[in-house]
Amino acid sequence: MNTVDRFIHGFDGLLRTVTRVKPEAHNPSPGRGALDDPMTEDEIKLSGGLMRVNHTGEICAQGLYNGQAVFASNPETAEALTQAAAEELDHLAWCRERLDELGAKPSLLDPLWYTASFALGAGAALISDKISLGFVHATEKNVERHLKEHLKRLPESDHASRQILKRMRDDELRHGEEALSQGGEELPKPVQRLMWEGAKLMTTTAERI
Repeated sequence: MNTVDRFIHGFDGLLRTVTRVKPEAHNPSPGRGALDDPMTEDEIKLSGGLMRVNHTGEICAQGLYNGQAVFASNPETAEALTQAAAEELDHLAWCRERLDELGAKPSLLDPLWYTASFALGAGAALISDKISLGFVHATEKNVERHLKEHLKRLPESDHASRQILKRMRDDELRHGEEALSQGGEELPKPVQRLMWEGAKLMTTTAERI
């Protein structure tokens, strides 16, 4: 895709987020077929809150990758980012499907998070492709850390959500390593720390709203 196509694709992502269009997965959810044990109302509420956070995280991933792809200076980098966004779309669809199964709703602030992530991705790309890809690596490290915490917090009986998060964790690790192999520059520790604090703000807010 050329720059105009990528921008249209990114804006389409915002419209879909605002209008709550359900994404379609290319691959079936890892949670399908999992035999869930009965859960209490409190456990269902906990799982729903955690999966809402993960759904919002995937909204952010779409915004970030699309923003980076639009302003990437190297066409190969732009293509790699667009492909990563397409793969992450499965994660978004899986989380939305699980939210529906748990009777939970997406975060009301998803459009805000998409827009902010798109702006961050665009800003990183405008600095350089190396910084942009380094931003991907740092983001995926944060996502991995956050998924590990959620795997500990999930009710033991929620096997479906657990299978989804495990698959997502493996994919995020791969995306982070690919970003470095494509020429990404590892960001300074203070910047990574700031990104982690920002991610915690998102997760805390999305779990409740």
